[in-house]
Amino acid sequence: MKTRTIVIIVIVVLLLLVLGGSCKNTYNKMVTLREQVNREWANVENQYQRRLDLIPNLVATVKGYAEHEQETFTRVVEARARATAVTIDPDNLTEENMQQYRAAQGELSSALSRLLAVVENYPDLKANQNFLELQAQLEGTENRISVERRKFNETSTQYNTYIKSFPPIVFAGIFGFREKPYFNAEPQAEQAPKVEF
Repeated sequence: MKTRTIVIIVIVVLLLLVLGGSCKNTYNKMVTLREQVNREWANVENQYQRRLDLIPNLVATVKGYAEHEQETFTRVVEARARATAVTIDPDNLTEENMQQYRAAQGELSSALSRLLAVVENYPDLKANQNFLELQAQLEGTENRISVERRKFNETSTQYNTYIKSFPPIVFAGIFGFREKPYFNAEPQAEQAPKVEF
């Protein structure tokens, strides 16, 4: 009887060790994937911030040539302020927060498109070296934004797939790992503002 009890205890201890190791590995992988999603989100925000930083210089350059376009300048500045005000903590990436962020960025893209359309009326501005450099930087930034959004979505897919698979889904529920939303552009913002003249 004593040998049987020892065998049962050894089996239970071995099962607990295997289960504990599995739980540890699963938890650590979920943490790693979540941190990758957070990193990619920071990269998306970084590129949007780059665009926000370019806008005052662009507005100032255009303003020097087109002072009577004050309404357009005001719209761009107000849209930039709203876009700056909408931030998302990576730990609070919800569909609702993401939608607010996309809307603010879409509004800014729209205002920026109107500003760039104004430039068509000013041939001297289109030839200005400062403006041409800003235009090239803005175009490059729009491309970087697109790349970072794609990377964010790919990383979110990996994370979401892992936490929804078995057995990680069990541990995800216990430890509070939640699905991350994807960055889907607003319908009117599917294309970057045209910056070619």
